[in-house]
Amino acid sequence: MRLAAVDLGSNSTRLLIADIDTEGRMTEIVHRATVTRLGHGVDRTGRLDGAAVDRVLAELGTVRVLLDQHEVERTVGVLTSAVRDAANGSELTERVRALGIDARTIPGEREAELTFLGATGGRAPEDRPVAVVDIGGGSTELVVGHVGGDPEFVVTTQAGVVRQGERHLRHDPPDGDELTALADEARSIFAAALPEDVARRVGTVIAVAGTPTSAASILEEYDEYVPDRTHGYRLELAQVDELTARLAQMDEAERRTVVGLHPDRAPTMVAGCILLSVVLRAFGVQECEVSEHDILRGAIIAAATGDF
Repeated sequence: MRLAAVDLGSNSTRLLIADIDTEGRMTEIVHRATVTRLGHGVDRTGRLDGAAVDRVLAELGTVRVLLDQHEVERTVGVLTSAVRDAANGSELTERVRALGIDARTIPGEREAELTFLGATGGRAPEDRPVAVVDIGGGSTELVVGHVGGDPEFVVTTQAGVVRQGERHLRHDPPDGDELTALADEARSIFAAALPEDVARRVGTVIAVAGTPTSAASILEEYDEYVPDRTHGYRLELAQVDELTARLAQMDEAERRTVVGLHPDRAPTMVAGCILLSVVLRAFGVQECEVSEHDILRGAIIAAATGDF
Protein backbone atom coordinates (compact mmCIF):
# COMPACT_ATOMS: atom_id res chain seq x y z
CA MET A 1 0.00 0.00 0.00
CA ARG A 2 1.38 3.41 -0.94
CA LEU A 3 0.54 6.09 1.60
CA ALA A 4 1.68 9.61 2.31
CA ALA A 5 1.71 11.92 5.30
CA VAL A 6 2.02 15.70 5.33
CA ASP A 7 3.04 17.59 8.47
CA LEU A 8 2.17 21.29 8.52
CA GLY A 9 4.27 22.41 11.43
CA SER A 10 4.96 25.86 12.82
CA ASN A 11 8.37 26.03 11.14
CA SER A 12 8.27 23.60 8.21
CA THR A 13 5.99 21.73 5.85
CA ARG A 14 7.08 18.14 5.35
CA LEU A 15 6.07 15.19 3.20
CA LEU A 16 6.71 11.46 3.42
CA ILE A 17 5.57 9.05 0.73
CA ALA A 18 6.13 5.40 1.59
CA ASP A 19 5.11 1.86 0.78
CA ILE A 20 4.00 -0.15 3.80
CA ASP A 21 3.36 -3.88 3.68
CA THR A 22 1.02 -6.06 5.72
CA GLU A 23 3.80 -6.70 8.27
CA GLY A 24 4.27 -2.99 8.84
CA ARG A 25 7.59 -2.77 6.99
CA MET A 26 8.02 0.64 5.44
CA THR A 27 9.99 1.69 2.36
CA GLU A 28 10.42 5.43 1.92
CA ILE A 29 9.83 6.80 -1.58
CA VAL A 30 9.94 10.58 -1.07
CA HIS A 31 11.07 12.55 1.99
CA ARG A 32 10.77 16.32 1.60
CA ALA A 33 10.96 19.26 4.01
CA THR A 34 10.58 22.98 3.31
CA VAL A 35 10.82 25.78 5.88
CA THR A 36 7.56 27.74 5.57
CA ARG A 37 7.36 29.36 9.06
CA LEU A 38 3.60 29.01 9.38
CA GLY A 39 3.88 29.94 13.05
CA HIS A 40 5.41 33.36 12.35
CA GLY A 41 3.65 35.91 14.54
CA VAL A 42 1.03 33.53 15.93
CA ASP A 43 2.30 33.87 19.50
CA ARG A 44 1.86 37.66 19.26
CA THR A 45 -1.30 38.00 17.14
CA GLY A 46 -3.20 34.76 17.70
CA ARG A 47 -3.73 34.44 13.93
CA LEU A 48 -1.99 32.82 10.97
CA ASP A 49 -0.15 35.39 8.88
CA GLY A 50 -1.39 35.68 5.28
CA ALA A 51 2.10 35.52 3.79
CA ALA A 52 2.88 32.41 5.85
CA VAL A 53 -0.31 30.73 4.64
CA ASP A 54 0.65 31.58 1.06
CA ARG A 55 4.06 29.95 1.56
CA VAL A 56 2.42 26.79 2.87
CA LEU A 57 -0.11 26.61 0.04
CA ALA A 58 2.63 27.14 -2.54
CA GLU A 59 4.56 24.22 -1.05
CA LEU A 60 1.40 22.10 -0.98
CA GLY A 61 1.04 22.71 -4.70
CA THR A 62 4.38 20.95 -5.18
CA VAL A 63 3.30 18.24 -2.73
CA ARG A 64 0.11 17.62 -4.73
CA VAL A 65 2.17 17.10 -7.90
CA LEU A 66 4.40 14.57 -6.10
CA LEU A 67 1.39 12.70 -4.71
CA ASP A 68 -0.05 12.35 -8.21
CA GLN A 69 3.27 11.40 -9.77
CA HIS A 70 3.78 8.59 -7.27
CA GLU A 71 0.16 7.40 -7.40
CA VAL A 72 -0.40 7.64 -3.68
CA GLU A 73 -3.51 5.76 -2.52
CA ARG A 74 -4.23 7.91 0.53
CA THR A 75 -2.69 11.01 2.04
CA VAL A 76 -3.17 12.09 5.63
CA GLY A 77 -2.18 15.43 7.04
CA VAL A 78 -1.45 16.70 10.54
CA LEU A 79 -1.72 20.37 11.46
CA THR A 80 -0.13 21.16 14.78
CA SER A 81 0.80 24.01 17.11
CA ALA A 82 0.43 27.08 14.87
CA VAL A 83 -2.97 26.00 13.56
CA ARG A 84 -4.16 24.90 17.02
CA ASP A 85 -3.30 28.30 18.46
CA ALA A 86 -4.62 30.47 15.62
CA ALA A 87 -8.16 31.86 15.55
CA ASN A 88 -8.23 31.36 11.77
CA GLY A 89 -6.59 27.91 11.82
CA SER A 90 -9.73 26.07 10.71
CA GLU A 91 -9.72 28.05 7.45
CA LEU A 92 -6.34 26.61 6.52
CA THR A 93 -7.42 23.10 7.48
CA GLU A 94 -10.30 23.31 5.01
CA ARG A 95 -8.03 24.62 2.24
CA VAL A 96 -5.66 21.70 2.79
CA ARG A 97 -8.54 19.20 2.71
CA ALA A 98 -9.64 20.72 -0.60
CA LEU A 99 -6.35 19.47 -2.06
CA GLY A 100 -7.38 15.87 -1.40
CA ILE A 101 -5.40 15.53 1.82
CA ASP A 102 -7.19 14.04 4.84
CA ALA A 103 -5.94 16.87 7.03
CA ARG A 104 -6.73 17.18 10.72
CA THR A 105 -5.77 19.70 13.33
CA ILE A 106 -4.64 17.43 16.13
CA PRO A 107 -4.18 18.16 19.85
CA GLY A 108 -0.67 18.18 21.25
CA GLU A 109 -1.17 14.85 23.01
CA ARG A 110 -2.11 13.13 19.75
CA GLU A 111 0.86 14.78 18.06
CA ALA A 112 3.08 13.31 20.76
CA GLU A 113 1.55 9.83 20.44
CA LEU A 114 2.05 9.76 16.66
CA THR A 115 5.62 10.96 17.07
CA PHE A 116 6.34 8.21 19.59
CA LEU A 117 4.82 5.63 17.25
CA GLY A 118 6.97 6.83 14.38
CA ALA A 119 10.18 7.07 16.40
CA THR A 120 9.89 3.67 18.11
CA GLY A 121 8.16 1.57 15.44
CA GLY A 122 10.43 -1.31 14.45
CA ARG A 123 12.95 -0.46 17.16
CA ALA A 124 14.48 -3.17 19.34
CA PRO A 125 13.05 -3.31 22.89
CA GLU A 126 15.02 -1.74 25.74
CA ASP A 127 14.94 -2.53 29.46
CA ARG A 128 14.15 1.05 30.46
CA PRO A 129 11.58 3.43 28.99
CA VAL A 130 12.69 5.69 26.16
CA ALA A 131 11.80 9.36 25.80
CA VAL A 132 10.99 10.95 22.46
CA VAL A 133 11.55 14.70 22.26
CA ASP A 134 10.02 16.65 19.39
CA ILE A 135 11.10 20.31 19.36
CA GLY A 136 8.83 22.08 16.92
CA GLY A 137 8.24 25.66 15.95
CA GLY A 138 5.48 26.39 18.44
CA SER A 139 5.53 23.46 20.86
CA THR A 140 7.72 20.70 22.21
CA GLU A 141 6.28 17.25 22.86
CA LEU A 142 7.78 14.88 25.44
CA VAL A 143 6.72 11.24 25.34
CA VAL A 144 7.93 8.40 27.55
CA GLY A 145 7.21 4.72 27.17
CA HIS A 146 8.59 1.27 26.46
CA VAL A 147 9.40 0.36 22.89
CA GLY A 148 6.57 -1.68 21.43
CA GLY A 149 4.04 -0.38 23.94
CA ASP A 150 1.78 2.60 24.32
CA PRO A 151 3.14 5.86 25.71
CA GLU A 152 3.14 5.95 29.51
CA PHE A 153 3.63 9.71 29.79
CA VAL A 154 2.67 12.35 27.25
CA VAL A 155 2.88 16.12 27.50
CA THR A 156 2.89 18.98 25.03
CA THR A 157 4.47 22.27 26.05
CA GLN A 158 4.33 25.83 24.76
CA ALA A 159 8.04 25.87 23.93
CA GLY A 160 9.16 26.04 20.32
CA VAL A 161 11.92 27.51 18.18
CA VAL A 162 9.68 30.09 16.50
CA ARG A 163 7.66 30.95 19.63
CA GLN A 164 10.61 31.40 22.02
CA GLY A 165 12.82 32.93 19.34
CA GLU A 166 10.26 35.66 18.64
CA ARG A 167 9.75 36.26 22.36
CA HIS A 168 13.38 36.61 23.36
CA LEU A 169 15.90 36.96 20.51
CA ARG A 170 15.48 40.53 19.29
CA HIS A 171 19.07 41.39 18.41
CA ASP A 172 21.20 39.93 15.64
CA PRO A 173 23.31 38.31 16.92
CA PRO A 174 21.37 37.83 20.17
CA ASP A 175 22.83 39.31 23.32
CA GLY A 176 23.61 37.37 26.47
CA ASP A 177 20.57 38.56 28.40
CA GLU A 178 18.26 37.36 25.62
CA LEU A 179 19.88 33.93 25.55
CA THR A 180 19.60 33.67 29.32
CA ALA A 181 15.94 34.71 29.30
CA LEU A 182 15.10 32.11 26.67
CA ALA A 183 16.89 29.36 28.60
CA ASP A 184 15.24 30.42 31.87
CA GLU A 185 11.76 30.30 30.35
CA ALA A 186 12.48 26.90 28.79
CA ARG A 187 13.68 25.51 32.13
CA SER A 188 10.53 26.75 33.81
CA ILE A 189 8.28 25.25 31.14
CA PHE A 190 9.95 21.85 31.13
CA ALA A 191 10.25 21.69 34.92
CA ALA A 192 6.51 22.26 35.25
CA ALA A 193 5.67 19.72 32.54
CA LEU A 194 8.04 16.85 33.31
CA PRO A 195 7.84 15.15 36.74
CA GLU A 196 11.27 14.23 38.08
CA ASP A 197 10.29 10.60 38.73
CA VAL A 198 9.29 10.22 35.06
CA ALA A 199 12.51 11.83 33.84
CA ARG A 200 14.75 9.62 35.96
CA ARG A 201 13.19 6.39 34.69
CA VAL A 202 14.30 7.11 31.12
CA GLY A 203 17.26 5.35 29.57
CA THR A 204 17.50 6.60 26.00
CA VAL A 205 16.37 10.01 24.76
CA ILE A 206 15.44 10.11 21.08
CA ALA A 207 15.38 13.58 19.55
CA VAL A 208 13.44 14.20 16.35
CA ALA A 209 12.81 17.19 14.04
CA GLY A 210 15.00 19.91 12.56
CA THR A 211 17.07 21.01 15.55
CA PRO A 212 18.83 17.69 16.31
CA THR A 213 19.13 16.63 12.67
CA SER A 214 20.63 20.03 11.79
CA ALA A 215 23.00 19.86 14.75
CA ALA A 216 24.29 16.47 13.59
CA SER A 217 24.66 17.77 10.04
CA ILE A 218 26.63 20.82 11.21
CA LEU A 219 28.93 18.79 13.45
CA GLU A 220 29.72 16.36 10.64
CA GLU A 221 29.94 19.23 8.10
CA TYR A 222 27.60 17.58 5.64
CA ASP A 223 27.29 19.82 2.60
CA GLU A 224 24.05 18.09 1.62
CA TYR A 225 21.22 16.89 3.84
CA VAL A 226 20.86 13.11 3.61
CA PRO A 227 18.54 11.61 6.26
CA ASP A 228 20.41 8.29 6.36
CA ARG A 229 23.53 10.13 7.51
CA THR A 230 21.95 11.77 10.55
CA HIS A 231 19.60 8.97 11.62
CA GLY A 232 21.02 7.28 14.71
CA TYR A 233 23.66 9.94 15.34
CA ARG A 234 24.74 10.18 18.99
CA LEU A 235 24.55 13.88 19.88
CA GLU A 236 26.24 14.86 23.15
CA LEU A 237 24.96 17.58 25.46
CA ALA A 238 28.42 19.17 25.46
CA GLN A 239 28.30 19.36 21.66
CA VAL A 240 24.90 21.06 21.78
CA ASP A 241 26.21 23.65 24.23
CA GLU A 242 29.32 24.29 22.12
CA LEU A 243 27.17 24.65 19.02
CA THR A 244 24.86 27.09 20.82
CA ALA A 245 27.80 29.29 21.76
CA ARG A 246 29.24 29.14 18.25
CA LEU A 247 26.00 30.01 16.44
CA ALA A 248 24.95 32.69 18.94
CA GLN A 249 28.09 34.69 18.12
CA MET A 250 27.02 34.94 14.47
CA ASP A 251 24.39 37.10 12.89
CA GLU A 252 21.75 35.46 10.71
CA ALA A 253 23.65 36.13 7.49
CA GLU A 254 26.71 34.32 8.88
CA ARG A 255 24.62 31.39 10.14
CA ARG A 256 23.19 30.98 6.66
CA THR A 257 26.69 30.11 5.42
CA VAL A 258 27.40 27.44 8.06
CA VAL A 259 28.14 24.11 6.41
CA GLY A 260 25.48 21.56 7.33
CA LEU A 261 22.81 24.12 8.27
CA HIS A 262 20.05 24.76 5.76
CA PRO A 263 19.94 28.55 5.29
CA ASP A 264 16.22 28.68 6.08
CA ARG A 265 16.90 27.24 9.54
CA ALA A 266 19.39 29.98 10.38
CA PRO A 267 16.78 32.21 12.10
CA THR A 268 15.66 29.49 14.56
CA MET A 269 18.71 27.29 15.17
CA VAL A 270 20.02 29.15 18.23
CA ALA A 271 16.66 28.90 19.97
CA GLY A 272 16.46 25.22 18.98
CA CYS A 273 19.86 24.41 20.46
CA ILE A 274 18.96 26.12 23.72
CA LEU A 275 15.69 24.21 23.97
CA LEU A 276 17.45 20.92 23.23
CA SER A 277 20.13 21.60 25.83
CA VAL A 278 17.54 22.43 28.48
CA VAL A 279 15.40 19.39 27.78
CA LEU A 280 18.38 17.00 27.88
CA ARG A 281 19.26 18.41 31.29
CA ALA A 282 15.66 17.97 32.37
CA PHE A 283 15.99 14.26 31.62
CA GLY A 284 19.39 14.12 33.32
CA VAL A 285 21.19 12.67 30.28
CA GLN A 286 24.45 13.56 28.57
CA GLU A 287 23.45 12.63 25.04
CA CYS A 288 20.53 11.87 22.77
CA GLU A 289 19.97 9.75 19.72
CA VAL A 290 19.01 11.72 16.61
CA SER A 291 16.14 10.14 14.69
CA GLU A 292 14.65 10.81 11.27
CA HIS A 293 11.64 8.69 12.26
CA ASP A 294 8.95 10.98 13.59
CA ILE A 295 5.31 12.00 13.26
CA LEU A 296 5.31 11.43 9.49
CA ARG A 297 6.07 7.75 9.94
CA GLY A 298 3.67 7.58 12.87
CA ALA A 299 0.85 9.05 10.79
CA ILE A 300 1.47 6.55 7.98
CA ILE A 301 1.52 3.63 10.42
CA ALA A 302 -1.71 4.89 11.97
CA ALA A 303 -3.32 5.29 8.54
CA ALA A 304 -2.27 1.77 7.52
CA THR A 305 -3.80 0.26 10.66
CA GLY A 306 -7.03 2.23 10.50
CA ASP A 307 -6.13 4.50 13.40
CA PHE A 308 -6.22 7.77 11.48
